[in-house]
Amino acid sequence: MSDDDLMREALTLARQAAAAGEVPVGAVVVKRGEIIGCGYNQPISGQDPTAHAEIVALRGAASLSGNYRLTDCELFVTLEPCAMCAGAIMHARLARVVYGAPDPKTGACGSVVNLFAESRLNHQTAVVGGVLAAESSGLLQAFFSGRRGVVD
Repeated sequence: MSDDDLMREALTLARQAAAAGEVPVGAVVVKRGEIIGCGYNQPISGQDPTAHAEIVALRGAASLSGNYRLTDCELFVTLEPCAMCAGAIMHARLARVVYGAPDPKTGACGSVVNLFAESRLNHQTAVVGGVLAAESSGLLQAFFSGRRGVVD
C-alpha cells in the first residue's frame, strides 16, 4: 500500500470521529505494509484527554504486537501530531510518521515546534507531512464550520 492509500485509511477513521462528535482525526500504525493499529479521536466520548487518534492507534498496535516498542512501524495520521503524541511516538520508537494537514496551533512536527528534529532526544523518527493534506484539512474545516453553524 502507498502512503496515499494508508492516509485514506486514516481519513476513513477521521470521518468516524466526526460522526461521533469528535474532532475528525484518524490514525493507523503500519508494520511491513499491514495495519496493526488504528484509532480516531475519542477524548470527549472517553473522557480521556490522552485519547488522541495517534495514542489509540499506538495502544492497539502495542497490544497486538505484545510490545510497546514499535521500531519497524510507521504511523499515518490525518493531522500533524501534538507534543503529547510526538512524545508517545518517540517512546514507541516508530521509524516514520506521515501526516496530512499541518496544525498551526499545536503541531509538533514543525508548525509550532519540531520535536522530531531535536537531536538531544534519544530517538529520531523520520517525518513526512502534507500527504493528502487538502482532504485532511477539508474534513477539519467542514467539522468546525458545522460547529460554528457556518454553511459553505
